[in-house]
Formats: sequence, structure tokens, C-alpha cells
Amino acid sequence: MSTDRADRPAGSGRAPQMQGAVARSPFPPIASFAFLSDCHTGALVAPDGSVAWLCPPRFDAPSVFATILDRQAGYFRFGPFDVNAPSARSYEPGTNVLVTTWKTPTGWAEVRDALTILPRSEPDTTTPHTRAPADDDAGHCLVRTVMCLDGHVELELICEPVFDYGRTEADWVSADVHSATASGAGTALRLRSDLPLGVQGGHVRARHTLRAGERAFCSLSWADDLAGPSTVEEAAAELDTTVAYWRDWLADATIPDHPWREALERSALTIKGLTYMPTGATVAALTTSLPETPGGERNWDYRYNWIRDSSFTVQALHYLDLDWEADEFVEFLAGLEPNGDGSLQIMYGIDGRRDLTETTLDHLTGHRGARPVRIGNGAFAQRQNDLYGAVLDAILMHARRSQRVPRTLWPVIRSQAECATDVWREPDQGIWEARGEPQQYVSSKIMCWVALDRASKLAELVGADEDVARWRAVADEIAADLLAEGVSERGVLRQHYGTDALDASALLAAIYGFLPPDDERLRATVLAIADELSADGFVLRYRTEETDDGLSGREGTFLICSFWLVSALTIIGEGARAKALMEKLLRIVSPLGLLAEELDTETGQHLGNFPQAFSHLALIEAARRIIMIERLLEFV
Repeated sequence: MSTDRADRPAGSGRAPQMQGAVARSPFPPIASFAFLSDCHTGALVAPDGSVAWLCPPRFDAPSVFATILDRQAGYFRFGPFDVNAPSARSYEPGTNVLVTTWKTPTGWAEVRDALTILPRSEPDTTTPHTRAPADDDAGHCLVRTVMCLDGHVELELICEPVFDYGRTEADWVSADVHSATASGAGTALRLRSDLPLGVQGGHVRARHTLRAGERAFCSLSWADDLAGPSTVEEAAAELDTTVAYWRDWLADATIPDHPWREALERSALTIKGLTYMPTGATVAALTTSLPETPGGERNWDYRYNWIRDSSFTVQALHYLDLDWEADEFVEFLAGLEPNGDGSLQIMYGIDGRRDLTETTLDHLTGHRGARPVRIGNGAFAQRQNDLYGAVLDAILMHARRSQRVPRTLWPVIRSQAECATDVWREPDQGIWEARGEPQQYVSSKIMCWVALDRASKLAELVGADEDVARWRAVADEIAADLLAEGVSERGVLRQHYGTDALDASALLAAIYGFLPPDDERLRATVLAIADELSADGFVLRYRTEETDDGLSGREGTFLICSFWLVSALTIIGEGARAKALMEKLLRIVSPLGLLAEELDTETGQHLGNFPQAFSHLALIEAARRIIMIERLLEFV
């Protein structure tokens, strides 16, 4: 949807922009974007070669390019003039470096894009580390090169940042014909290119014809010293160094030799790309407010660390033998500031901050008209009783892998176990962060059981015998209550006490081992969700008409839940059905192997924030279970 200036509400505060420099095309589908990362921030690149989302210097900073949310909220294109559909796009194998091939009426060209990662030369003052820094770190620079492969190609550069989520037009100062600096809202960017640059109001343009064998570059830096490559040779070298970084990192992972290897590698690279290197935190997704319902209000800011993702994150990292990343993540958890009662919030900022107050950006149109656009996330203050189990499951997995329970973690273990003991009887907002009335959610009870079950096992490891017995007794009490009140007359786990509605989060009973694989209630629950809570084979979280979630409108099928169903079917012995669903899910990944949060089965479009870490984590978990069974059967 394109929005003309005349359609904007009065008082929007948007500075006027130069006519012709803004992106007026329709919004591309969410799944069509490419993801770049330097493990401090990330970018989305549209099929036409424009950067549609970038928040320097870190994931949760205000955007400077945001045409994915408003077609006039910042734009940066480098590619052939008047050609918007590339011939091919792919990542350089084993990397998050994008290669786009263009066929024009007069020739062929290839563009390489990356957020650079370079050998560390001095302490990072742009985004300082709280953990021990690695040998390589973000260059805080977007580098783009182009080569004419054949014939000749008319090349175009347009850079139009609009700072502070599209509220402040850039003030450009040109140092020379090949360098210009944009500033606004306390942020500065330096654009360099070997093309002659022309400043025109709030944007910079360049035009040039490349002939076969010729190259050109541009770079955009937000480092404290605004450093970046100044020649095409330096730019190409930094891209090559970034390629080497990603391949060296992936070489440390153990990826099964299996037909799903490519999907596992891309998921691993995506999860690493969504990790904030200075602290070890992982953002749930790169973006904010990409809609879960087309044109609707289910639009949330996912640029934070959700504690409930903990166990899936640690499990995936350890499965891939990425123990360093798992250790960094657990250290991040151990250092978080708790609430007054010792509990953790359901989410934190990537720097560990607690206040994630939610506001709306009413001056933005939203993706295809989906409003409001939100920054911050009001759910941070909710009560969600499931998070204790996620934390303690993650710590137990990590402790078993490392063969130790660090002293710094024992206070966290004890506090989370005691909090789960105190609150498991109380209603909460549940795993889906419903904004309706609190309920006695079954998945929350399951995860409180997980908390006490894992805490008792951790207590065994450290020899805390009294805690073992006490926490085991509470786990048994939770299980008895849940099986008395949380199972319907037909033997299926409910969404919450007092309803027979289904909820996909009941699949956690299988994944976390609350019920054994041969339990008839578990089998009945998994099959009921597969048969009754699915659309075209993909799983819904719940039926919105049966659930008071405080919001209006329908939503798509949740990819996390569909992968959970794969895992659960595998656990109950439905291996063939699980593999068929897994193959179906792998067919709907984006052309570049990425996943959003949801899928609209009517249109085949991805919905929600993108790329979504939890979707990729659940993919790894589901693939792990099927591959493990296949390998075991080879030896039977």
C-alpha cells in the first residue's frame, strides 16, 4: 500500500522529503526479504535491492531505514537503475552475506551486501561488551559492492535515511564528492562510494554506467569514528573477511549429514545472527510490528530476549555443538536482575534492562496498513508462570553438558524453584501473553512442574538432599492437580481449567516429558491438536473465537506450534506422520531459507516479525528428533 503525503494526518511531525527519492512501490511480502547481521544489529534487504530495515548500532535502537513499516520511513538502494526484479538472490554458502544477480536490458551485474564482521583491533566503544569479547566483532558498517559481469549496466545509488523511526529527516554534510555524513536525532552515518555523490535535500544520489569487469562500492558506517572502507578493494576485502568469519563460525558447529542439512545450517546462521554479541542475549526477531493478522492490530515489538525461549535456545546450541554460544547465553541469564520476589521478568532488553514500556508510533502507516506500530512491549510486566521451567530446563541441560553447576547459577536455581512453588496455583496470562483475564493455563502448570522437576535434578547434582525431596514433592503435587483439573472427559489436555478448548501449548507435555510417550492422555492430546487445531496441516495456537486474548481478528497458523507437533508426533511413535509434516514445513521456508512467526494458509504468505528465532529453534528441535530416530533405526 502506498501512502501519499496528502493522506497523512495533520501533525504527524514528518519532515518533507524530496519527490522521487522515496519508495512508493507496494510492500513486498515479508518472506521476500533477505536478512543481514553483524551480531549487534541486523538489516532486511528487499528484492529490489533496497535496505528496508536497519536500526544502528544495535537491534533495539531507533530505525534509520524502515520502509517495511512505512514507504517513506527511510530507504537505501544500490543496484541497476529502473530494474526492480533480480534474476537470482542467494547467500554465499555458509554465511549471512547476500549475493544478488541482476539482468538488465544491456548487461549483467552482481551485488554483494553484508554487515561486516572484522578482526578486533581495539575495544568497541559503539556497543561495549559486558562479556569477554571474541577475536572478531562488528564493523558497524553496511558494505555493498557491485561488479558488471557482462555488457554494461546503469547503476543507481539512493541513500535517504530518516532517523528515529521515520520522524527526523537527515541533515547531510558533504566532505567531498565521494563522502557525505548524515545526522539527525543524535545519530550520525557516513556514506562513502567511488561513485560521485550528489546531496539533494534529505537524500544522496549517484548514477554511473559500469562496463564488463568494472566494480563499484558504497559503505555506510555508524561506528563512533564513522570508519569504513574508502575504496572498492577495501570494500571487497571486508566482505571477504566477513565471509570467512561466518564460515569459520559454522565450521565449529556439528550439522548432521542429512537432506535437511541446508535448513539446519540456515537456522543456525539465523539464530547466531539474532544474537547480541556484547551480552550473549538473543532477540526473538529482528523487527517490530510486522502483523500477525493482515491489516490488524496484532503487531508487537520482538527485539527483546524472551526468557521462555531459553531451553530451546540452549538445547539447539548444544545439539549443534555450539557450546561457547550456549555458555554465553546462560551467563546472560545468570546476570539478569530479578523482580523483588526473586522471579525473572518474562523478557528483558538485550542489555539486561527491565523497563520495556510500550508506546505506539502513530505517524507510521504500518506494514500494508497494519496499525498500531509499537515499540517496547507491555507484556514485560505480565505474570507468566511458565518461564521458571524454561530457565531451569536450560540450566539443567547446560549443567549436564558442562558437567558442572557454577556457583553463580545456584542462587538462580533456588529462586526460580521457590517462585514456581509459590505461584503454581495462581492464574496467569499464559505462554501466549493473552491480554484478557488471567486463567489457570495448563501449559503454565506443565512448566511449573518442569521447574520443580529440573530443580530437584540440579539439587541432586550439587548434593542438596533436602531441596531434592522438597522440590520433588511439589512437582508431584502440581502433576496431580493438573491431571485432575486439566484433562477433559475425552482424555485431552485443556487450554485452561474450566474449558475444553484446545491449545497447541499442550504439546509441551510431550516435549518436556511431563507425560511418558505411551500415556493415552498424551497421545489423545497430540492427535486432537493435529486433527482439530490445524488449518491445511499447519497448527493454530488456539481458536481465537474460543479464547479471550483481549484482541480482535484472526491470526495465522503458528510455525512454532507446527514444529512442536512434529516433535510430539515423533515422541508418541507417529514417525511417518511427523516426517511428512516436517517436509511440508520445509517447503514453506522463504526463498532464502528464513521463517517468520506465522503462515497464512489461505495465501501462503508469512506473517509476523521476521526472521523469527523461535521458529528456527523449533525447526532444529523437530529435525533433531526425527534424525535421531532415523539413525537409531539404521542400527536395528
